[in-house]
Parts: sequence; C-alpha cells; structure tokens
Amino acid sequence: MTESTESPRAKLWELIRDIRFGMFTTRHPNGHLHARPMTLQNREIDADESLWYFMSHSKEPVADLQREAQVNVSFAEPQDQSYVSVSGVASLVDDPSRKRLLWNKANEAWFPDGPDDPDVALVRVRITHADYWDAPNSKLVRLYEMAKAVVTGEPPKDMGERERVQVR
Repeated sequence: MTESTESPRAKLWELIRDIRFGMFTTRHPNGHLHARPMTLQNREIDADESLWYFMSHSKEPVADLQREAQVNVSFAEPQDQSYVSVSGVASLVDDPSRKRLLWNKANEAWFPDGPDDPDVALVRVRITHADYWDAPNSKLVRLYEMAKAVVTGEPPKDMGERERVQVR
C-alpha cells in the first residue's frame, strides 16, 4: 500500500464527494441488512464528519434507522478503483434551514413539493469510522502486480492505498 500525503479525512472526502450515490444499509426488524442507493447531499464534509441524506418519513429506511441507528454507507467507483465503507450513527434532524441549504433540483424527482414537504426526512450519518481502498495505478500495473504475485507466491505490492479513518 502506498502512503498518501493528505490527511485520511481529506482523502475520504476526496473519494466520496464525486460518487454521490452510496448504498445505505440499515438493519431490518427481521435482523437482515437492507441496502438501497441513496444520494449524498453534502457539498463538503461537515466539521462534525456527518453525511446528509433526504429520505421519506413514510418509507422503510427511516423506520429501520429509528429502530437501529447503526448504519453503513458504501461507495464504489470501479473505473478509478476507489472503494469506501462508512460506518456511523444515523438520526433524523428537524432543521428546515439545513434542508433548504442542502436541497437541489434533482431532489424534486422524489419530493415534488420541495424541502418543506412534511414527508421529507433529513437524515444525518455521524461517521464513527470509515475504510477506503484507492488504487490510482493503471489497470495494467495492477494486473502485472497480481500476475507477479501468482508466480512468486508473495502478496502483490503497490496495489494502492488502504486506510482506516477513526472518527469517534
């Protein structure tokens, strides 16, 4: 793994800011994990390391996170070989001004009445920790390293950067 010169927190945001869609995973009452794609609303990472989402008050994800606040959001950009797993604690936030601040036109596809629609739930995920894997090398370099590992019997080297970001 290679060393990054930027902070793990900055690298985490660099990796997820352009992906926008993450698989938001909650625990269903039957114990199963349920994941669904959700759009990240942040334009930058908050000072308290929170990710923000809009959800429907009347749908299952909100009911799930109200029962069990521990959630996971995973992001993937296979073309760039970037993968991020964020664990955190989700909560509903009643803050009309923040809703309006985070709102964008694309949200009207799900909530045509805008950010003041009573069905719009603002969900904060306070990051507890995150793991990321980033392999900026070309695909050819990665394939070479894997082939070399098969021949030598030693694990591949320089396959990218792997980091754990502990927040809380």
